[in-house]
Order: sequence, then structure tokens, then C-alpha cells
Amino acid sequence: MRSSRSSHCPVSPIMLPAFTRVALAAALVLAVGGCAMREVQTDPILEMQVPDKWGGGASADVAHAEQLWPDTDWWKQFGSNELSELVEQGQRNNYEIAAAYSRVKQAEAQARIAGAPLLPSAGINAGAAREIPISGGTPTNTANASLQVSYEIDFWGKNRAGVEAAEATLRANRYDRETVALTVTSGIVSTYLQVLSLRDRLAIARQNVQNAERVLRLVEAQSRAGSASPLDLARQRSALANQRQLIPDLQQQEQDAQTALAILLGRPPQNFKVEEKGLARIQMPRISAGLPSELLTRRPDIRRAEASLAAANANVAVARAALFPSITLTGSTGAQSSALLSLFDGPNLFANLGAGLIAPIFDGGKLRGQRDLAIAQKEELVQVYRQRVITSLSEVEKALGAIRSLEERYRLKVGEVDQARFAFELAEIRYRAGAEDLLVVLDTQRTLSEAQNQLGQIKLQRLQATVSLYKALGGGWQDSQAPGDSGTSSVS
Repeated sequence: MRSSRSSHCPVSPIMLPAFTRVALAAALVLAVGGCAMREVQTDPILEMQVPDKWGGGASADVAHAEQLWPDTDWWKQFGSNELSELVEQGQRNNYEIAAAYSRVKQAEAQARIAGAPLLPSAGINAGAAREIPISGGTPTNTANASLQVSYEIDFWGKNRAGVEAAEATLRANRYDRETVALTVTSGIVSTYLQVLSLRDRLAIARQNVQNAERVLRLVEAQSRAGSASPLDLARQRSALANQRQLIPDLQQQEQDAQTALAILLGRPPQNFKVEEKGLARIQMPRISAGLPSELLTRRPDIRRAEASLAAANANVAVARAALFPSITLTGSTGAQSSALLSLFDGPNLFANLGAGLIAPIFDGGKLRGQRDLAIAQKEELVQVYRQRVITSLSEVEKALGAIRSLEERYRLKVGEVDQARFAFELAEIRYRAGAEDLLVVLDTQRTLSEAQNQLGQIKLQRLQATVSLYKALGGGWQDSQAPGDSGTSSVS
């Protein structure tokens, strides 16, 4: 009687060797899990919609300057050799830059660690023993040695995704170092300009003291002649004291600014002093903002946000792959003998191969929670990236608007200072001739002092607005390194 069963019956798994059973189980899990893993795709970095041009903040001469973007040594545009030397010192010695470089080295080590699971691991075990019977007899020597090799098959791409996450983190740390370098360099330039501005204001304050002293001598002479009252004398002495009290405060501000500059340079403030006397020889750079979309590739902080987002995408893939089984192939070969001299004889050699499969069954939701955490972290970084882009656009727009406004304010303030100086000189002449009251002289003197002080502050603000624009545009930074390059890009 013919059997109703097919003549091609499958062989029972129990009849198969152990290694074959493990391999079939791995293939079955791979077939089942492969469909799920094909759905895992890292989200690309979302592109932001940026405007085609800047707003009305840029004046015509700024928007059409010949230099479209900052040079990598943009600080040289200020025309100060001392400033250039200080920037180079800061880039070599600043502790924040050094710490950022150490973080890059740490990320490089982490990337090497993450790449290790992609390669087999091997180890050697060896040992020897001597057994001496207590009741007498012949001692026995035994020895063994074995080489063990293990390799995890990266079916689900977990290890590869881990490497991608580590490499993206490495890029993020490199971009972070460039961001720190740009921030430090901008701080050095800005603080240096502040020191020179304070020296200019000190010179103006001393000049105002000399003016007040000259007027006081005139009032004293007229008081002795009886043409000036004691009230006039007291008023001028008060005006002189007011001018003098401004000097110590400005001196302290200058010293504090020099101390801050020394810290940025990594130098003790006690042995540091700026040689330049003021802003007279500082040039006013011209720079264009270029196109807004270029910021996405010209600012290291934006590139850092992109790299962090790429790392988060890879971490999502790692967390998802952890939900699936891991398959490990192992093998060993070695020798064992009771006689040391015959350890590697043919009969004493052995070898074995094996495969193991570890699959999660119940973990209380730990792995799924880790996956959800990675997804939420990626979504957070998407928003961080968007915010970084919007912030960078606003920083450039604000810097352009500030430059335009300060240029106009500086032009108007120069005219005001000229007229205030003329008014003070004329009032002094008329007072000397007895045709003007002392109150007019005091008023014109105060107006001139305030206008000169404001002019110095506006000039500093105009220069620092240019520094802010350089910084907002990326400071001449170039992303010229490949993702796997261990070198650093240009520091600015």
C-alpha cells in the first residue's frame, strides 16, 4: 500500500548535527527579521528652507564688497600686526581650544572601539600544572594551550550602525572644536578692540581735564580781578573734579579688558600688556554676507548639529537591531598533553567549531524602551538643527543691520563732535572777553565731553559689529576634511 506522505520528507532537526541545527535556526531568524530590518531607514538630515537674500539690513557698500566671504585669517583685515600675533598665540595656547581638541581625540578612540566588533576577536589560553602525589609516586606534568576565535555576524547592521554613530560623533566633535576656535578668536579680536577703545576714551578724558583746568585758571584770574564770583569758581572746580573722577574708572575698565584678553591667550595677566595705544591705526574692514543658504555649509556649529543628527539616526538603527537575535561563530584549536615535551604532537592536538544564537524573549520592555529613547533623541536633535539654522540666519541679519545703523550714527556723531568742539572754543573765547556767562562755557564743555565719549563707543561698536558678522558667517572656516580624516580643518 502506497503511503499518503510525500516521498521527499524533510529530515528531522534532531537527526542533524548540532552546528547545522544552529545554522538553520539562524537562517530562519534572518528570513523572519530581514523584512523588519528593511523598514529601518535613517532619516536624512532635513533641509531648511532659507531665504534667497538677506533683508534690508545690509547697506549697498556692505552688500557689494569685493570680499564675498571672510578669509581664514579674517582678523588681518583690521590691519594690526599685534592683533594677528595675539590671535595666533590664542589659537596655540587657549585652554578651551585645547580641551576641545582632547574631546576630538576621545571621539577618535571611541570610533576605533566601535569598529572593533566588525572584526573577529582572538585570544590564547595556556597553562601548565605539576601533580605530586602525597603518598608517593611519580609526579605528573600537564600542559595545555588553545587559540580561540569569535565573530558576531552583523546580520541586522547593529555593529555597522554603531560605527556610523561613532564616526558621526567624531565629526561633531571636530566641528565643535572649530566652533570653539571661532568663538575664542572672535573674543580675542573683540576684547583687543575694547582695550584700544578704552585707551582712546582715557586720552579724551585727560584732554577734557586739561580743558577744564585751562578754564579754571581763567576763572581764577577773573576772580582775582573781581570779574568772576565765588560761585563761578566753585562751579568750575566742580566741573574739573567731575572730569577727573572719570579717569580711574576708565583705567580700571582698561585693566579688566587686558586681563580678559590675557585669559583668552592662556597667559598670566600680570605679565601681559597691549602695546598699541588706540584705534587710530585700526582699519574698518568691509565684508559681504553672501547668500543665506551658504551658511548651512560655512558655519561649523550648523555642521555639528547635522553630525549630531546623523549620529542619532545611527543610534536608532542600533537600538532597533538590538531587538533581533545575535549570532556568534566560535572556533578554537589547541593541544593538551600530560607531558610537556609532547604537547604539540599530533595525537594531542584538537579543534572545534560552533555557532551560538542569542535572542531576546522577555526583558520587561527594556530593548523597546531603548529604541523609543533613541527615536525621541533623534527627534529632539531635528528641532535643535532647525533652531540652529534659524538662529544663524538671525545673527547675520542682526549684524548687517547693526553695521548699517552704526555707520550712520558714527557719521552723524562726527559732525556733532566737530560742532561741540567749535561751540566750546567759541564760548571760552567769549567768556575770556567777558561776553559770555560761565554757565555757557560749562554747558558746552560737558556737551563736548559727552559727544567725544559717545563717538568712541560708537566706533568700538561698529568694529565689534564687524567681528560679529565675521563670526556669524563662519569666520572663514572651510570644511575641507573628509569624514574619516583625522586631521583638523582650518581654525578661525
